[in-house]
Amino acid sequence: MTSGLPQGYRHVGTGRVREVVGLGYHDLTEGLTIEHRPGRTITESDNTLITTLSGNDAPIHLDAAYAAHTPWGRVLVCSAVTLAVVGGMTARSVSGLTTANLGMDDVRFTHPVFVGDTLYAETEITCRRTSRSRPDTGVITCRTTGLNQDGAPVVTFGRTFLAPLDPHAVRTLTNY
Repeated sequence: MTSGLPQGYRHVGTGRVREVVGLGYHDLTEGLTIEHRPGRTITESDNTLITTLSGNDAPIHLDAAYAAHTPWGRVLVCSAVTLAVVGGMTARSVSGLTTANLGMDDVRFTHPVFVGDTLYAETEITCRRTSRSRPDTGVITCRTTGLNQDGAPVVTFGRTFLAPLDPHAVRTLTNY
């Protein structure tokens, strides 16, 4: 804590602080790795809801009797659930102030996820540059890894998004 200000907060008035959401371009330096917390335990409801919302009716994700006869011996959490949860875990810090996701690439599911697994995420900033078309914005490229409770990587993916060069101006303008 410096000057009476808790880490991760900013002053917004006398005796008043606000949580900081999102990092700016200058905070997201190449090589920086961010460990995202809290973790998220995957529930049966998570799997059923996101799997059915996506229209994926593969029985390995929804039918316990069917899944019992697969190599996993139980329901396998849908990869869309894994990607959504891990990607979502990164938003608060990495892209909380973004104005656009530009793309995802090289998505790999490297280990099965089951109901009851707890997922964590970490993101490494791999590249950054100022935008040629938006002078107040930087283009950030990162690599995210989702890990289960045992530290086994379950998903990896690259992502590119826009980050503000002046996050303080964005926070002031948007009341964040």
